[in-house]
Amino acid sequence: MRALYPEIDAWDSFYLDVDEPHSLYVEQAGNPAGIPVVFLHGGPGSGCSERHRRYFDPRKYRITLFDQRGCHRSRPAGETAGNSTVRLIADIERIRMRLRISRWLVFGGSWGATLGLLYAQAHPQCVSGLLLRGVFLARARDLDWFFRDGVNRIYPDFWQEFTQSLSAAERADPVRAFHARVHGPDEPAAVEAALAWARWSGRIVHCLSPGMDLQSWQPEDGAGALGTVRIETHYAANRYFIAENQLLDNLDRLPTVPTTIIHGRRDLTCALDSAWVLQRGLPAARLVIVESGGHLASDPAMVDALVTATDEMAQTLAARA
Repeated sequence: MRALYPEIDAWDSFYLDVDEPHSLYVEQAGNPAGIPVVFLHGGPGSGCSERHRRYFDPRKYRITLFDQRGCHRSRPAGETAGNSTVRLIADIERIRMRLRISRWLVFGGSWGATLGLLYAQAHPQCVSGLLLRGVFLARARDLDWFFRDGVNRIYPDFWQEFTQSLSAAERADPVRAFHARVHGPDEPAAVEAALAWARWSGRIVHCLSPGMDLQSWQPEDGAGALGTVRIETHYAANRYFIAENQLLDNLDRLPTVPTTIIHGRRDLTCALDSAWVLQRGLPAARLVIVESGGHLASDPAMVDALVTATDEMAQTLAARA
């Protein structure tokens, strides 16, 4: 089974000012003369880490990572003004031009897969390949699976804890209810709501993690959770700023490039049918179903599949160069 590549340091990092008030944290690692790849993190609202550099062979790849607007090291943290999907797509293109990269492999997981598909549809000439993990198509049914009727039937106890503070009317649309609370003027109430949201999401995403006690699992940082959940609810309440079924309706806009889709069979955050229907619309794409995999890219089975895929993609793209 493949493991992550050894730890490496970034050889370049900087802040890129975009629309006011946002400034994006960007870094590069690996081989400056290698195959360009951009890593798109999930969320929305999370960010990149040193671990994300390690899915790529540092001898073969020039690895670009950045924290999306309002996320992690980007400034200001948790900011939702001027924060929308079309702006994130423009940010990816700004970074590409700043780094003078003509085309790059787009690697995205979960929300990052959504963003990667949207970017490739908007800028097909800039994409050399697609590697998508834990596909999220941002349809109403995909959001409802996680926040209305789906996972709650598998974890009814966790769902009851998540929604216990909501009124009967609010339970009909938990996303709207939590959006109102985490963006409200009552800071302690906002933090409490953010922790409840983060606890529900975290428990489900970690459901396959070895040795994890889901009953006692808690977010580590209330203040950090508030910024992250403000971004998450901002996007979810606005249906991710895209039209219903937009990704699937525009598959013909994608470039004809090597495409690999990797999805865990046991993924409860983003159900496998999203990857399945995406591949049905892209018959030249390869779908890898990881039988013991969940949603987390850090699950051992997912690491094995992802590192194998980046190695294979490096060979494919080198042969095409």
